[in-house]
Amino acid sequence: MPFISTKVSVSIPEEKLEILKTGYGSAITLISGKREARLMLQFEDNCKMYFGGENQEAIAYVQVNLYGTAQDTDCNNLTAELTSILEKELGIKPAQVFISYYSTVQWGNNGKNM
Repeated sequence: MPFISTKVSVSIPEEKLEILKTGYGSAITLISGKREARLMLQFEDNCKMYFGGENQEAIAYVQVNLYGTAQDTDCNNLTAELTSILEKELGIKPAQVFISYYSTVQWGNNGKNM
């Protein structure tokens, strides 16, 4: 089960949320064995974000949590796709998109761990 949390310093209009959700749903399949049906998403907009001590107007931090592990090439492909989506839909420059990956062997759901 993947979980992608996205924090951006810009506003996300309602119509863009659906586009982001759909784009992320398609993008997660770049990770071997992952599919949209098990994808959980979180979007936070208008975050006060700083980089290098400066308040950034258009910046994004994306955290990708995966149950299990992923190949480096899969993560590179997902990074490229998420960056592209954020640039196209929210106007955030690729140099202002930061993505981290976390893998876990324990993931709880429905009262038990998988």
